[in-house]
Amino acid sequence: MTIMKTTKRFLALVSIVLLSLPATYAQYGYGNGGYGNNGYGRRQSSIPQAQQAPEKEEPLTAEEMVEGQMPAISEALGLNDFEKAVVATTLTKYLKQRMELQILQLDADQTRSALEKISLNQEADLKAGLPADKYEAFVELQKEGLAKAKRKIKKKKKKSN
Repeated sequence: MTIMKTTKRFLALVSIVLLSLPATYAQYGYGNGGYGNNGYGRRQSSIPQAQQAPEKEEPLTAEEMVEGQMPAISEALGLNDFEKAVVATTLTKYLKQRMELQILQLDADQTRSALEKISLNQEADLKAGLPADKYEAFVELQKEGLAKAKRKIKKKKKKSN
C-alpha cells in the first residue's frame, strides 16, 4: 500500500508540473515573448527611440568648392587644360582669402573694403591668365549665374556657326 500511495503522489506531482509549464512560459516571457516580446516582463516602448544626431559635417575647403564648380565653369567657357588650371588656381587663392576674412569677423566697412580688394586682384589675375573673350565670358558667368551663362554661350556658338 505504501507503493501505491507513493505512485499516486508521484503522478500528482508530475501532472501538476506538466500543467503549470505553459503558465510559467507566459509569466517569464519564454518562447514567443510573453510581456513585450522581449522576455522577463520588460516592455519595449512603442515610441521609436530618437536617432543620434548626425555628426556635423566639416565645411568644404576652398579647393573642394572650386573642384566642384570647375567642370561646369570649364564647360560653359570652353576652357583648355591650361586655362582650367589658371582659373582653378586663381579662384582657389581668392576664395581662401575670402574665407580667412570671414574668420576674422571684421566690422562691416573693413570687410567691404577687403572684399573689394580681393575682387579687384582676382579680376586682374584672371584677365592676365585668360584670353579676352573667355575673360569676358567668365565675368558674364559671375554676373548672371552658371545656368543662364551656359545658355547665352550656346546661343552665341550657334549664331557663329
